[in-house]
Amino acid sequence: MPLPDDEGQARRYSAKMRGNEQASGRRASKSESARSYVVAGHALEAPALAGGLHLVATPIGNLRDITLRALEVLASADVIACEDTRVTRKLLEHYCVATPLTPYHEHNAASARPKLLARMAAGDSIALVSDAGTPLISDPGFKLVRAAQAADHAVTALPGASAALAALIVAGLPTDRFFFEGFLPAKEGQRRARIAEIARIPASLILFETGPRLERALSDLAAGLGAREAAVCRELTKMYEEVRRGDLVTLARDYASEPPPRGEIVVVIAPPTADAGALDADAIDDMLRRALTRASVKDAVAEVAAATGLARREVYQRALALKQ
Repeated sequence: MPLPDDEGQARRYSAKMRGNEQASGRRASKSESARSYVVAGHALEAPALAGGLHLVATPIGNLRDITLRALEVLASADVIACEDTRVTRKLLEHYCVATPLTPYHEHNAASARPKLLARMAAGDSIALVSDAGTPLISDPGFKLVRAAQAADHAVTALPGASAALAALIVAGLPTDRFFFEGFLPAKEGQRRARIAEIARIPASLILFETGPRLERALSDLAAGLGAREAAVCRELTKMYEEVRRGDLVTLARDYASEPPPRGEIVVVIAPPTADAGALDADAIDDMLRRALTRASVKDAVAEVAAATGLARREVYQRALALKQ
């Protein structure tokens, strides 16, 4: 719902914002129009902003999860570089911010980056945001930050929402050490190989996933990591937020029997225990059965042996028994 008391006010701010975006080669100076934002029906003037690159964390779902400092920077920046202008526009319209937008994403970064650097060289302030959460986490902002620092432009971070950290603290799993993996490879073979590589990391694992891929990813994780405790965190901070906890084997089985879930998904997995290889026979057989449904006996044996620490000969004998 719009925050201003007068809906017409919200529409005027939206029209102003779109007009700023469409202006060709000219931006309104700060003396022409004070940059402002609206909170709880009150219009607030944003203070002047120094030139350079400002990395602004934005909400991951609930639009109220934004800091006042972030609103000030978004309102006073000369331009906001964002992944998808349609997504960021919803946030700006919610708070009546009229700063122009420019796209910056993995497909146009090479051509857009020099233009943003040129604006910083001219003294402009650039706010960089992702579609949701903290920029540079699974988005192309890293190269822009490196280039800005190399050119001696000021780079400032405005911390805030992060889907990875929100999932970690709500999962109920160890938080003293964690490893952010991001998205696993889409191809099955590469995904299984990567899971084998991260299996022994002595920390909680944080992964991003999509609904259509979740069941296959959980199945491979169960085969590669065993019955570790885990949590599937979906639509965090939104109306249909869901955190489902269990071991990987059970979660994989449950999601295999359901339609693919919708929304943004973060999977958090407990670190390996000291006796991680000491799985019971039923758990090992279950891992083998899942691996054998999508791989040859040789590959399935190698996968389970790597995940459990068992000798390949022992796993091979169990695989032959299951095949028979």
